[in-house]
Amino acid sequence: MSTPHAPDRIFLGIALMLGFCIIAPLIDVASKLAAQGVPVGTVTLGRFVVQGALMAPIVALMGLGWRLSRRALGLTVARAAVSILATYCFVAAVRVMPIADALAIAFVEPFVVLLIGHFVLREEVGPRRLGAATVGFIGALFVIQPSFSEFGAVALFPLGTAVCFALYILITRALSRLTHPVAMQFHTAWIAMLLCLPPLLIGTAVGHENIRLAAPEGIFWLWCAGVGLAATISHMSMTYALKFAPSSTLAPIHYFEMLTATLFGYLVFGDFPNWLTWIGVAIITGSGLYIIHRERVTARALATAPPEPR
Repeated sequence: MSTPHAPDRIFLGIALMLGFCIIAPLIDVASKLAAQGVPVGTVTLGRFVVQGALMAPIVALMGLGWRLSRRALGLTVARAAVSILATYCFVAAVRVMPIADALAIAFVEPFVVLLIGHFVLREEVGPRRLGAATVGFIGALFVIQPSFSEFGAVALFPLGTAVCFALYILITRALSRLTHPVAMQFHTAWIAMLLCLPPLLIGTAVGHENIRLAAPEGIFWLWCAGVGLAATISHMSMTYALKFAPSSTLAPIHYFEMLTATLFGYLVFGDFPNWLTWIGVAIITGSGLYIIHRERVTARALATAPPEPR
């Protein structure tokens, strides 16, 4: 039975999701600014350093446990690893690409989640949703093709972000049953820092352009800190939004992020998507919304189906 305050909780969840859609593109803006003077690997590490520093006192004030069970630790290591890869790929992409183009490609993530659920986790997925996922990937090609012609293989990096973030979502679902959301963010941050250091030290030793450590100078300290600050606030907003409102309510709102990313990209960098990108965005958004619709239809059908005879 619903509580009297259920509508207020759903409204709060929607507000937090809108907050995520406004704040999350600031990660991309700060990343693009930081990557102009700091190696991509250092920007990636900086995100988790700031996140860990912000979350540690909150974990202490809330009295949350510092220890993890063996299963939670394993899932957190996996979550940190795919978070590193997702962050690195996206920072490397927006370093040269318009933010809206990179984000549009990365928005195939829901289709990747669906396909992993169907082919790897053996979840039941109907032909309509599989068809919509295929159409969504075709939409991504409208964005990738001109970007690939202009920027080369880096235009494929957002696809890496989409795959890694899809895995991040699936791991988070499993981990959320074992760890408090705040503790999850803190543990992910310090484990990610440890995982980042070996490749960055090796890259520094061999002189790799992007996978190396280099101290930011001047204003670049601010941009690197901004990546971590925006990432921490936005991801906590999404985490708590999902606590207050069902994912089926929040999922369509997520597409608002594409509009805010386009606005920030235009205001800060003067980037505006071309017509092919807009066609791709429309196809991806339409396919994503259709999948959400089909998931709602399926959920309603399961909820109203009579119980099987025993």
